[in-house]
Amino acid sequence: MLISVSYKTDIPAFYGEWFMNRLDAGYCLMRNPYNGKVTRVDLTREAVDGLVFWTKNLGPFLSQLEDVRRRGFPFLVQYTINGYPRALEVSVLEAAKAAEHVREVSRRFGEDAVVWRYDTILLSSLTPLEFHLENFAHIAESVKGYVNECVISFAQIYRKTKRNLERAAHDDDFTWREPTSAERQLLLKNLLRMSKQNGMTLTICSQPEFAGDGCEEARCIDAQRLSRIAGQTISAKLKGMRETCGCYQSKDIGDYDTCPHGCVYCYAVQNRELAKRRYQQHDPTSEMLFPLRTV
Repeated sequence: MLISVSYKTDIPAFYGEWFMNRLDAGYCLMRNPYNGKVTRVDLTREAVDGLVFWTKNLGPFLSQLEDVRRRGFPFLVQYTINGYPRALEVSVLEAAKAAEHVREVSRRFGEDAVVWRYDTILLSSLTPLEFHLENFAHIAESVKGYVNECVISFAQIYRKTKRNLERAAHDDDFTWREPTSAERQLLLKNLLRMSKQNGMTLTICSQPEFAGDGCEEARCIDAQRLSRIAGQTISAKLKGMRETCGCYQSKDIGDYDTCPHGCVYCYAVQNRELAKRRYQQHDPTSEMLFPLRTV
């Protein structure tokens, strides 16, 4: 079984102590967000083939990675570095510091152990097309030689995402819009070129309609990459989180409305104030990330 830690919650940034406590215990409890059913997730080494950490700030968890490796768990880090203005990413770590973390992970554990994500791509008056081209080039140069893949995606505007974006746009006086087909193609062409120049494969997450011409479909939960890290074959089904997801089958141990980073485009946080309250009331000794639903 592969464990996703977690695309819904930045566990390395905010809940690393809880996660290490659950590794000590050998399990955690998770509540299904749709039906409320509670299930037990086995976190013993015998049950877990590999771990995938998702983060925008690995700093608080960086020292724990050696412990994870000593326990025998193959792992990789999906590290998002967007370098967006504070109006879009309220409390995310600055890009230069995040790039330091990427380089450190690569030096200590190898370049397969970390993937850079430029995700999601949002066009706004603060981040127009030209911003993305310059910004991507700068970040790519800062991690050149330390990663071999960059994952991108274009912002998917769900109802709650639109509401949060419109509220932020009003409060911080910016505008946003979805890119045209021509703009997407221009971005893809240039990001692909810059990725190649910096020794990276460019992949796209959960948007297979934009794959092709050198940009591959991403497998963020990647059994093949974890196999290289482990030095042995890790078998898993190709079964993503949703229909368009290209990942291998995994169990995610995060929860919605729990990440206080404040990314206004995030589909996993409907209410940042709720996410902040849950973070403040979190108990790192609990079996569950959030045993009681905070309102």
